[in-house]
Amino acid sequence: MKIVITGGAGFLGQRLARRLLEQGSLTDAAGERRRISEIVLLDVVAAGGFSDSRLREVTGDIADPDLMRQVVDGNTASIFHLAAVVSGQAEADFDLGMRINLDASRQLLDVCRQLGHRPRVVFTSSVAVYGGRLPAMVDDETAREPQSSYGVQKAIGELLLCDYHRRGFIDGRVLRLPTISVRPGKPNKAASSFASGIIREPLNDVETVCPVSPESRLWLLSPRQAIASLIAGHELSDEALGQRRCVNLPGISVSVQEMVDALGRVAGASAVERIRWQADPVVQRIVGGWPAAWDTGRADVLGLAGDADFESIVRAYVEDDLPLAAKSSGQQS
Repeated sequence: MKIVITGGAGFLGQRLARRLLEQGSLTDAAGERRRISEIVLLDVVAAGGFSDSRLREVTGDIADPDLMRQVVDGNTASIFHLAAVVSGQAEADFDLGMRINLDASRQLLDVCRQLGHRPRVVFTSSVAVYGGRLPAMVDDETAREPQSSYGVQKAIGELLLCDYHRRGFIDGRVLRLPTISVRPGKPNKAASSFASGIIREPLNDVETVCPVSPESRLWLLSPRQAIASLIAGHELSDEALGQRRCVNLPGISVSVQEMVDALGRVAGASAVERIRWQADPVVQRIVGGWPAAWDTGRADVLGLAGDADFESIVRAYVEDDLPLAAKSSGQQS
C-alpha cells in the first residue's frame, strides 16, 4: 500500500509518517486492511531523520503538475493532503496562498481523477472556513463565511473535494483541524502562531509576545490528538461518513488567559513572566473571526477524540517535545 503525505516535511507530516510506519497498515477505499509498503513525503524541503526503507522523500513545488503526476500514481492508495501556506502568510501574499492552497489542491484532485482508481484522500481544513457573526456554538452545519484569504482557500478546497468524491473520482473526507497547540520548533507566519509561542517559548526560557487580548478564545487540539484524529479520520468507512464528508474535529475551548494560567501551573510564575502582552490589530481581527467552540457531537459518534484540558496539552509538549528542543539548543550553542 502506497501512501502520499503532502507537506510531509512539516511537523504534522513527519509525526504522521512515523506513526504510520509504527502502525504498519491502513484500510484502503475498498475497506480492506493493507500493509504499508511505501510512504512518500512530498514537500518543498526534505524532512530528514528517517531511516526506514519504506519511506521516500520528494522535494519540489507542490503546485507543479508534472511533479504531482510523478508522485501520485496508480499504486497510490491513500493521500494525506496537509500542505498549505499558513493563514498570516496567505493574507500577506495573495498569489502564493492561491497557488499553494487552492491551485495545488485542484491539481492533486485532478491527477486522482485522471488515474481513475479512486484513492482515499484526507484533506485537512481549518476553523478559518468560519467567520462573520457566528453562533455561540458552531456545528458541522454552520455556514462557511471565512474572513481571510486562507479561510476562503480552505473552504473552496473543501467544496472541490466533496464534488470529486460525489463524482466517484476519490474516496474523500475533510477533517477541520482546530488550532494546533503546542507546536514545536520556531514561530511561523500563521495568525495563530502565538497560541504555541506563549507556551513553547517560556518553557524554553525565551521571552515572547502575545498579540491578542487575554479574553480571546481559541479552539485547540494537541499535536498528539491531531495525529490520532488524522489516522482515525482516514479509517472511517464511506458508510459512516455518508454524504457529509466534512467533520469538525474535537478540541477544547479555552481563553488565552486560561492558557497562561495552565502554563503557570505546570512551569511556575517565572515562565508566565516571560510573556509580554502587545496587541496586534491584524492578528486580533483574524483570530477573533474564528469560532471559539463547536459542537463535537458528530465527531464523538464517529469515535474521534480531543484533549481533556489545556493543562494536559502543555504537559504533552513537556513530555514529547521539550527534551528535543533542549537537545537541539545544546547542539547549536
